[in-house]
Amino acid sequence: MTQDGQRHAIEPGDFTRLGANFDGQGVNFALFSACAERVELCLFDESGKHEIDRIELPEFTNEIWHGYVPGLKPGALYGYRVHGPFDPEKGHRFNPHKLLIDPYARELVGNVEWSQAHFAYTLNDEQKDLSFDTTDSAGQMPKCRVIDLNDETGRQTDKKPSIPWSRTIFYEAHVKGMTMLHPAIPENLRGTFDGLGQKEIVDYVKSLGISSIELLPIHFFPDDSHLLDKGLHNYWGYNTLAFFAPASRYYGPKGLNGFRDMVRAFHDAGIEVILDVVYNHTAEGNELGPTLSFKGIDNFSYYRTLPDQPRYYINDTGTGNTINTSHPRVLQMVTDSLRYWAEDMHVDGFRFDLGTILGREPEGFDQRSGFFDAVGQDPVLSRVKLVGEPWDIGPGGYQVGGFPPGWAEWNDKYRDTVRDYWRGNPGTTRDFAARVLGSGDVYDLRGRRPWSSVNFIAAHDGFTLNDLVSYNDKHNEANGEDNKDGHSDNRSYNYGAEGPTEDQDINTTRDRQRRNFLATLFLSHGTPMLLAGDEFGRSQMGNNNGYCQDNELSWLHWQDTYGSAEDLRAFATRLIALRQDHSILRRENWRDGLIVSWFNPNGGEHTEEQWEDETATTIGLRLSREQPFEEGWDDVLLLFNPQEDGTSFSLPDDKRWMVELTTADPKVQGIEAPSDQGLELEGRSLALLRPV
Repeated sequence: MTQDGQRHAIEPGDFTRLGANFDGQGVNFALFSACAERVELCLFDESGKHEIDRIELPEFTNEIWHGYVPGLKPGALYGYRVHGPFDPEKGHRFNPHKLLIDPYARELVGNVEWSQAHFAYTLNDEQKDLSFDTTDSAGQMPKCRVIDLNDETGRQTDKKPSIPWSRTIFYEAHVKGMTMLHPAIPENLRGTFDGLGQKEIVDYVKSLGISSIELLPIHFFPDDSHLLDKGLHNYWGYNTLAFFAPASRYYGPKGLNGFRDMVRAFHDAGIEVILDVVYNHTAEGNELGPTLSFKGIDNFSYYRTLPDQPRYYINDTGTGNTINTSHPRVLQMVTDSLRYWAEDMHVDGFRFDLGTILGREPEGFDQRSGFFDAVGQDPVLSRVKLVGEPWDIGPGGYQVGGFPPGWAEWNDKYRDTVRDYWRGNPGTTRDFAARVLGSGDVYDLRGRRPWSSVNFIAAHDGFTLNDLVSYNDKHNEANGEDNKDGHSDNRSYNYGAEGPTEDQDINTTRDRQRRNFLATLFLSHGTPMLLAGDEFGRSQMGNNNGYCQDNELSWLHWQDTYGSAEDLRAFATRLIALRQDHSILRRENWRDGLIVSWFNPNGGEHTEEQWEDETATTIGLRLSREQPFEEGWDDVLLLFNPQEDGTSFSLPDDKRWMVELTTADPKVQGIEAPSDQGLELEGRSLALLRPV
């Protein structure tokens, strides 16, 4: 024991490395808090239930509280208690009765076991968040675990695939959803990083021709208490609590090394790993939310609060709070986290949820915000794939096309236009043409490339591809919100029956529409993103907001991948192969000499009058180039007919043409088109032709 009853000695330590860092002899602790008055380090036994020591960090340098504990080893469990003013009216919510998670913790042990103790105020007090609660939360909080960042066990030795943007195809997937029902994955590995890295999963993704698997959030997140009350769980994970720690719910037998092995397995197959990250908000909610980490460490610095009423939060995320990346230390935390995942965990890129938030300064969204500038000049982060979800719910939050050069963006204009076009909406042809050609009207500026547009038909949020052609309305009753949650503007169509049907005509139409969507996606310029399972017609039974459905409604049903599902998968695989084999289908540069010609079914140029005609939705596209492309064809035709009735297309007569693919019959391949008469293009179909 030390003189004051502490079991561990404490030395001044180093303020330059935040978090808990083991140097071989002991552990250095460093925590940013500009407004705290005192910080206590709490150490726990192996169970995490009993506090065995409480040590005051002795030094405060450049707003960093720090201390060094000699003899402490990796595996030690800890948390913080931070002392300071409890003055919500001024934005301060310090309460040392609440054990707090280190924002730089690399691992968390245990879960948030919800109770009154997690709230800095008394829940039933009339003063609400102005009251002060003295219940100790340590027993119901996860604990941070010290890890040895220099330990080579399980470290990456592989080489990153470094897929060029023009060859990139994203596959949006969920760690648990991909593995829970896969018959070849051992039961003890299902739902884990270890399971996702199994050969059967990796080989399947590779067999599709996918270049990059994009994982829904894997940072540590709790289950929301209101979901637990309804017997539900947070499935998607968009409620982060720790930006350096993997979600331990996905741990298998290898723990943290299971994540590293998973990344290595995909890399060995030539596939990149992209993480969906949520740096826009945390799980602490608004002024009535719990105190778990940032709120109790330095609420006023970590979160954006109303300028004239700092008791309340700016809620540009719709989740109660907004991370304050305008603060240099908060910005540092985000970029440190990104570098950790890129360098130590070896991932290849990031998709930023509600990415507009990260570009917000006090006066609004700014392409030259501190975050964008920091990432753009960073020698590590500027070289990984960066994808923004370019919207939030705040003022001026819709920023499609507004991100800086070097970034790609989810393009919801593509999603909405392609959906409208194939369900036969009039007046969509001009916009559809722009989307197919990479949305140059949005992205051809400042040296940005066609790949800047991440094209998608379906994503985790919304209808699956199957449900897009099977339901007119959302069916979210299982979420327990009276079907009021989720988007109502789905731009879907059921073709005569709501949900599954035995009507063969309806099913035939749905099959063709699924092929139309997939063909449009993979034959469009830009970067395609496929939602996992859409290649074999996965359904969520009309639920378009499965965030809380951690069950068979959301998991992939691998046993259904036969019959028409297998035919659809084979069709998707064929499309991906065509795209990868022929660079004319995956344009890399707006200034590559590509000749673009739009023509009408009569074979003539699509005139301005026809572009203005809202009913003239059947159209042809010719892509050609005088100088040969690096790979594949130099001349192709794409014919689009969203109408119910078929039509005859007059083809350019300077060449003989071969039908390489048609969505009307997925078995057609390499059939020469008649040269002396028009090509019959069936209703609701697409055809790809090449010169003989």
